[in-house]
Amino acid sequence: GVTRLLLTRIPFFKEIIVSSFACHSCSWSNTEIQSAGRIQEQGVRYTLAVTSRQDMNREVVKTDCATARIPELDFEIPAFTQKGVLTTIEGIIDRAVAGLEQDQPVRRATDEEVASKIDEFICKLKQLKEVHSSFTFIIDDPSGNSFVENPHAPQKDDALVVTRYRRTPQQAAMLGLESDEKPADSAEDLRNEVLQFNTNCPECNAPANTNMKLVQIPHFKEVIIMATNCDSCGHRTNEASWKTTDPFLGGTIEPQGTRITLRITDPSDMTRDILKSETCSVEIPELEFELGMGALGGKFTTLEGLLKDIRDLVERNPFTLGDSSTPSKAEKLQEFIRKLHEVKGKAEAHFIMDDPAGNSYLQNAYAPEEDPELKVERYERTFEQNEDLGLNDMRTEGYESQGAAGR
Repeated sequence: GVTRLLLTRIPFFKEIIVSSFACHSCSWSNTEIQSAGRIQEQGVRYTLAVTSRQDMNREVVKTDCATARIPELDFEIPAFTQKGVLTTIEGIIDRAVAGLEQDQPVRRATDEEVASKIDEFICKLKQLKEVHSSFTFIIDDPSGNSFVENPHAPQKDDALVVTRYRRTPQQAAMLGLESDEKPADSAEDLRNEVLQFNTNCPECNAPANTNMKLVQIPHFKEVIIMATNCDSCGHRTNEASWKTTDPFLGGTIEPQGTRITLRITDPSDMTRDILKSETCSVEIPELEFELGMGALGGKFTTLEGLLKDIRDLVERNPFTLGDSSTPSKAEKLQEFIRKLHEVKGKAEAHFIMDDPAGNSYLQNAYAPEEDPELKVERYERTFEQNEDLGLNDMRTEGYESQGAAGR
């Protein structure tokens, strides 16, 4: 026979490999799919309310580790009992019917009662394809690589509910994600060791290694630094998160926000260490420049390194490149880059970091004495800032008693 492979991309989903086999001798054929990407960070569950014949034609990607269920019939296709497939909901039902009918002649010869019950169940499955009444179709995939089509994309589909969830240890073991490495005996061992784990490059998806290290920043706090270098495309990233009592959990939020103002007066200021969190905004008033919350992510670098990242971010703006560019925009961009270069030690300027979460840091060159060029202010967050951080909907006190009263 002949097997054909096709790498294709499903809109609003991801790349997959479609494998098609055909035998010219007996005319038998089948198709299978494999994910062309990595196992996702979270599992996914698709719950679809099937109410019409059009819903039966929705495309479905079902990996071999996914479970398909129809609660109304108490019907389930367990994980690893079928190979991955790119089909429709009707195709999944037809495949289940074919599997049940396959051994019916043997059952009728050995156990007529069981065979009759299976025939009755097969009739119920076939009736589902006519959609005389609505039913629920569920795909649960701990690898996160299954998919149910949304015909209204990019708009929301009211009939389809997509739920992301954290895998259980049993599901991780089923996917072969258990680590053979023994956990460190103590936090002190982690501080003295650089941990390395396999990952994929965020740019080209090639296999790469990520290094992780616990770092104690003097006069600040303990942070987790992660750095990824890709040998295939040369892409490099470094990220920082904040340590809590658990050495692998980050993202703590301080009681007050922090506003740090540095007056740049000397080229040596470019060597100051900076820890910029994802919630931190950056402002340079002399350049009329402001970098919003979330841009560039969390970074542990120097002031010169952060200014370089800002320059690269501005230069990659699609509205200043190609057909979108205009002479006036290009001139403004070059003028900004020239002024930004002057800030790096040639001209005085103010560098301001405003972090509502209080997790950003700028090195004090005179520590433990006060730095005359550095000003650190603590402030109470506004309602809007708490809303951006998700704190207004977070209730940590009194929820148990209120919940009991509601019941």
